[in-house]
Amino acid sequence: MYLSPRHAEIIQMAKDHGRVLVDDLATHFNVTPQTIRKDLNDLCDQRLLSRIHGGALFPSGIENMEYEARRKIAADEKEAIGRAAARLIPDNASLFINIGTTTEAVSKALLDHNGLMVITNNINVANRMRIYPSIEVVIAGGVVRGSDGGVVGEAAVDFIRQFKVDYAVIGASAIDHDGALLDFDFREVKVAQAIIANARHVILVSDQTKFERTAPVRIGHLSQVNTFITDRCDIPSVRKICQEAEVQLIETSPG
Repeated sequence: MYLSPRHAEIIQMAKDHGRVLVDDLATHFNVTPQTIRKDLNDLCDQRLLSRIHGGALFPSGIENMEYEARRKIAADEKEAIGRAAARLIPDNASLFINIGTTTEAVSKALLDHNGLMVITNNINVANRMRIYPSIEVVIAGGVVRGSDGGVVGEAAVDFIRQFKVDYAVIGASAIDHDGALLDFDFREVKVAQAIIANARHVILVSDQTKFERTAPVRIGHLSQVNTFITDRCDIPSVRKICQEAEVQLIETSPG
């Protein structure tokens, strides 16, 4: 779904400052307050912002954003991250691909690979990759989460534990500055932990907006992954963790 340049800039301003106000935006863009109110209403209808009196808030860690809204955030950055991750994975490899819009970008970038065995708990990934005869897709059983097509729960955990794969591609809803990897759904976290435990090389994919969010459930720690791919990492403590734990840090847009 397309975002106009003004809508994209409003989202970026809200992300930078936590909130935006109608009067300030009207002055900034040299348009009427009525025009800005309509912009904010449109963005809030798409769950990209949350409306408050006189303005709007950027969604914080108090709730997870709807799937379609999350897919629009940093879409170009996610595609670049996906391509970088795909370059690390050779043909004829076995891999897990977890739930998430960034992991889905990786699956898209892998479509030209041959001989892959992909085990996933993400229906969107399975549906995209299943039509390619050079890729074998195995999907986990369990409870299907209606919001994003993720398969979660104990059945999915037990299924994942049957495998030992070459690579795992995982995401996170938030990354704390102390290196904690966080999510919202404890059922999803248990699957992610099983994936980490049963892969020889773990690739974490996450754009830099995840440094600005928080979530209540701990997946694990950045030091548990082998490679961390992001568009940009300006957090000194995170860079230090990567260096000390020998985590390969790849930035697709280091600036």
